[in-house]
Amino acid sequence: MQGNDLKRAGLKITLPRLKVLEVLESANPHHLSAEDVYKRLIESDDSVGLATVYRVLMQFESAGIVERHNFDDGHSVYELASDRHHDHMVDVDSGQVMEFVNDRIEALQREIAAEHGFDLVDHELVLYVRKPRR
Repeated sequence: MQGNDLKRAGLKITLPRLKVLEVLESANPHHLSAEDVYKRLIESDDSVGLATVYRVLMQFESAGIVERHNFDDGHSVYELASDRHHDHMVDVDSGQVMEFVNDRIEALQREIAAEHGFDLVDHELVLYVRKPRR
């Protein structure tokens, strides 16, 4: 995503927006809280305040540039929006968020919706997982 994508989303190109976008694009893992984005900006000596980070993330969400998720701990995390649908697993011990795609689950969800007389429009699936203790 570039400055032109910001324009297409109806947002003016500003330095804070470009910096937040840059952090999100280079994020590994892909799911960052506003505080994570802010910390990464501080590490690179960028003077963007936490309130600005929150404001930019809300603007990006409204424009469809990022998706916000609220996993088990209640904190919001953000990832760049993607054309490719995926679901999430959250390790309850470490908090690590993993993405996965499973065609059988996708087909089953459409089938369940159809059995109830609906077309599936969208969904979010989050599996909360833990490694087996031995």
